[in-house]
Amino acid sequence: MTKKREAKSTASAARAVLDKRVERTKEVVLDTTFKLMTKAGIGGVSIDEVARTSGVAKTTIYRHWPSRSALLMDACSRLRPKADVPDTGTLKGDITALATRLAGQLQSARWPAILPSIIDAAERDTHIAQFYARLQAGFTEPHRVVLERARTRGELPAKLDVTTLIACIVGPLFYRRWYSREEIDEKFVKNVVAKALGSIKSRTK
Repeated sequence: MTKKREAKSTASAARAVLDKRVERTKEVVLDTTFKLMTKAGIGGVSIDEVARTSGVAKTTIYRHWPSRSALLMDACSRLRPKADVPDTGTLKGDITALATRLAGQLQSARWPAILPSIIDAAERDTHIAQFYARLQAGFTEPHRVVLERARTRGELPAKLDVTTLIACIVGPLFYRRWYSREEIDEKFVKNVVAKALGSIKSRTK
């Protein structure tokens, strides 16, 4: 191997080590930011606090994220629940599966503790508002897929307002999680599904 090739090989190895070190640093910062958000919401997280808790210098943090909003949105990307779409063969089965999964997430996942603060921050920060719109679209995408599939099977009328129907499914679950603080049990989920399906029948009469 020539000296030139040796130099290139050494430089490549050094870059690989540096890249891994950068990725580890970014991971530490994002993990710290997310943990702080679960405790204090978006409003309670500052770059100073992230630097102090993570041990990563502010200058390094700003090198990777140009603003606090950019860091928060990157950390919030971890909120996105899995977008698996059930396929039970029936509209009722699919809606029940989605509602049951959401009920479980609302009571055990970490993102429900952070989401209200994102909604609040979105009122004043256009960047976070845009991020929240994308996040919300991700939350509802499985429902849209299920409902469009049911429409193809002929279980839903062609002109049905899918957005309203999704609200009928997820709205009551969110209400219990953040407003009434009542238990989101299996009985309640079944009632939500029954009422959503009932609303479809009432509109088609």
